[in-house]
Amino acid sequence: MVATVVALSACTPLINVHGQTPDPEDLELIEIGQSTRRDVEQRLGTASTSSVFSDNVWYYYSETTETVAFFKPEVTERKIIAILFAPDGRVDNIATYTEADGKPVELVSRVTPTAGNELTFLQQLFGNIGRFSNPGGEQ
Repeated sequence: MVATVVALSACTPLINVHGQTPDPEDLELIEIGQSTRRDVEQRLGTASTSSVFSDNVWYYYSETTETVAFFKPEVTERKIIAILFAPDGRVDNIATYTEADGKPVELVSRVTPTAGNELTFLQQLFGNIGRFSNPGGEQ
């Protein structure tokens, strides 16, 4: 009986929440064309990140994963709220993205060639023996 309870409790999923997305009620208080960066930060808190090349987009990111026993974690929910600012600092648009909006990215595995010889470990280890001499002539 005890072994069954222990075995079943091992199958209980572990739920992890990463990031922070604002409450929908707080998000509704942000008015396009009226709210400023300061208003957004006061109502929603600090953004998870901002755009790479400028500070015109703030992102609020949240992800919920579920892990069962020793298996790989599975994403159950992912939500990104992007707040775009106009040049005058007022909110220009609010966009919400979910897992369905994501696109897979294929990583390219290439190695950048370097100039010179490629030496083995032993060549690197013993390659400098006898190469250096003492300029004063003393050993």
